[in-house]
Amino acid sequence: MTLERSCGAVVFTRAGGEIRYVLGHAVEGFYGFPKGHMEPGESPEETALREIREEVGLRVTLLPGFHMQDEYPLPKKPDTRKRVDFFLAEYADQPIVPLEEEFLSAGLYSFDEALRLIQRESWRRILSAANTFLLSTTH
Repeated sequence: MTLERSCGAVVFTRAGGEIRYVLGHAVEGFYGFPKGHMEPGESPEETALREIREEVGLRVTLLPGFHMQDEYPLPKKPDTRKRVDFFLAEYADQPIVPLEEEFLSAGLYSFDEALRLIQRESWRRILSAANTFLLSTTH
């Protein structure tokens, strides 16, 4: 079994007193978080920061205390699984600029909107955990 590693984050901003989440509409058709492959020598956090900058053009701050993993098979690569480390990242006052090779579009969504758009159940759980974390802490 081959294991591919990726890292990314649940990216959010506070707009008008409300938490809004960044989701990309991937070229494959699904909605998800910015994430990507680890480069040799990178830490998971460094990968997440780089991938967010590359995929949606945002410079973010990772919030301490939130880290979740997801693992799933890759249908196009038999005998390969992908493990993704997810962090929680905040930004302010920057335009979202989606990478055309990755996303058809990217935008800001309320928690309820994002929950409806995300199809992968494990990513819904990650979004819910991130939202609970944000509502229960003062950052």
